[in-house]
Amino acid sequence: MSVFTSARTASRSDATSLAASARSGSDLGLLVLRWAVGLTMAAHGSQKLFGWFGGGGLDGTEAFFASSGYTAAQTMAVVAALTEVLCGLGLAVGLLTPLAGAGVVGVMLNAIAVKWGSGFFGPNGIEFELLLLVAAVSLTLAGPGRFAADRLLPGLRTHRLSHGLAAVALGAAAAGIVLVTLRS
Repeated sequence: MSVFTSARTASRSDATSLAASARSGSDLGLLVLRWAVGLTMAAHGSQKLFGWFGGGGLDGTEAFFASSGYTAAQTMAVVAALTEVLCGLGLAVGLLTPLAGAGVVGVMLNAIAVKWGSGFFGPNGIEFELLLLVAAVSLTLAGPGRFAADRLLPGLRTHRLSHGLAAVALGAAAAGIVLVTLRS
């Protein structure tokens, strides 16, 4: 074995090690982001559904949707609350990540539409909802990473960008349909 062959082999080994290290760093970053977005969404949904964490429960959420111009306020309260809880938990554990991301995209687009006239910053600004929307889109496109329950499901074991794109489109379409048909 020549010195050049040995150096080339060592170089490949170093590159493989570096790639594995970078991949696990990305996977850890995706896990942290999934936890942050997922648990935030689940807690926010729990405010709507159960009145936890200072929330108004279903009655308060229904009143909010009615005052925001939604014609089916009670249905919207239940759907929004369940979507936030279930999709938030789905993101947190990385289960059915594309669908969980689609749910968060749909809910956040509706929230942004309701708050749109209040500007970006301030008590009723859209910055928080926009941040959650962008994080959900990013997770949906990037995939959940290695540390996710999706790794146990054969169809989702390897993330495909097409799944992420379809999920983002699904969430946006659902939000559009809700805004056009249920909000005056």
